[in-house]
Amino acid sequence: MHLKKKNFESFSKFEPLFFISLIAISIFSALTYLSLKKARTEEITPDGKIIVNYWEKWTGFERDALVDVINDFNNSQNKIFVRLLTVSTIDQKLMLATAGGNPPDIAGLWASNVNVFAEKGALMPLNKALEKAGIKKEDYIPCYWDICERKGFIWALPSTPATLALHWNKRLFREAGLDPEKPPKSREELDKMNELLTIVSIERNGKKEKVKFCELSENEREEKKFEIIQLGYTPTEPGWWNSMWCYWFNGKLWDGDKKVTADSSENIEALKWFCSFAKKFGVHNLRNFGASFGNFASPQNPFLSEKIAIVLQGVWMYNFIEKYSPQLEWGAAPFPSLGKNSETPFVSIADCDVLVIPKGAPHPREAFEFIKYMNSQPAMEKLAMGQRKFSPLKRISKDFISSHPNKYISVFIDLAKSDGIKSIPKIPVWNEYGNELAVAYDQAFSGILSPEKALAIARERTQWKFDKILKRWELIKNERLKEWSSINDSW
Repeated sequence: MHLKKKNFESFSKFEPLFFISLIAISIFSALTYLSLKKARTEEITPDGKIIVNYWEKWTGFERDALVDVINDFNNSQNKIFVRLLTVSTIDQKLMLATAGGNPPDIAGLWASNVNVFAEKGALMPLNKALEKAGIKKEDYIPCYWDICERKGFIWALPSTPATLALHWNKRLFREAGLDPEKPPKSREELDKMNELLTIVSIERNGKKEKVKFCELSENEREEKKFEIIQLGYTPTEPGWWNSMWCYWFNGKLWDGDKKVTADSSENIEALKWFCSFAKKFGVHNLRNFGASFGNFASPQNPFLSEKIAIVLQGVWMYNFIEKYSPQLEWGAAPFPSLGKNSETPFVSIADCDVLVIPKGAPHPREAFEFIKYMNSQPAMEKLAMGQRKFSPLKRISKDFISSHPNKYISVFIDLAKSDGIKSIPKIPVWNEYGNELAVAYDQAFSGILSPEKALAIARERTQWKFDKILKRWELIKNERLKEWSSINDSW
């Protein structure tokens, strides 16, 4: 078939830096790849089913939930057998395998991978296949379909998605004299609660005293000669989305075309707010306090161990609460749209696992049959329940929310549907951009550079890289679009 004959000649056009990164992959990764390649030699099961190899990044209960759905698919028909292989550093290994002409049939990636893999010509566009299958944009919560689209082509379909919400400790709220059922609704409320919830140890008259931060004198605040015992809130925990705080300030990271906008006025405002925590509590005090935190997935997680009262976290947080701190009294709600009125749509970041078919996959049609099955309402809901997440589909069973183990699951679904929902910018240099922004935030927070200067540097460095990609795209655009259209028409 035409789909099988297509080779990966477009990889010859990759930039040298890409090949350098491939060489840098560890010996362990190479050995793992070779073992996976060997496993590919068995193409047919003893009962005559075509073996479809599916690479996934998940382990633990996420993998267990996938296995249940895969088993249902394998038992539902007599033509295809999906074989699940858990692969670490899957983005690196998948790119290596695809460039070498030996990819799996299906891969489970993160949403941020779609832009990079599509730009490299490493994925098969799915438009025609989706059209024939009757799968439409209108079937999905808009932000998750949008994640899968680039340059007019659909490169993936969503698996289980996520959004971010404020999580708060009701017991600590109660002890601070706050209503445990009322999380902050604005930046001003968050700041006031933070001072009530933060407890410090300070020396007074030769004795150590534990007091609320709001009870410190102006001089004591200025001197910052205290030790943080309990923290109300800090945006540095966990620090995973420092690059996207601008979204809560009505900022954006690029203009949707060719310009990076890291140092826009809104983005500078966001970074100044971020740095205000360092000015209030002291960089040294915050970092000393953070040094006491354990691993995220452990009972020593600062929220789970009740060292921090408020965090911004994803839908996955429920799983860690249930595993490591089931006695925790907690709630989830939209994070305040900072500095805005109550009528402004709540802001959150949409993320999603995605299923892709790599270019050169041996069994693309069989692979698509499985992806189509995964995106059916029953299969997706079973997976979502197993992973304690939610479905990217608009239509859900009437008892999905009421029977979900996370009693706050509707909060995360509503955020996904909000007009304020945001996602990772669809630019091919996002990984580099995100790293530049992380550096900028750290430098500004530490007082090394002003927010304006730090973000200007991030913009300049990223724009230079982005311009190189854009120039290259202009050279190969016609050929690449023709190639993608040809592959798409082959369905």
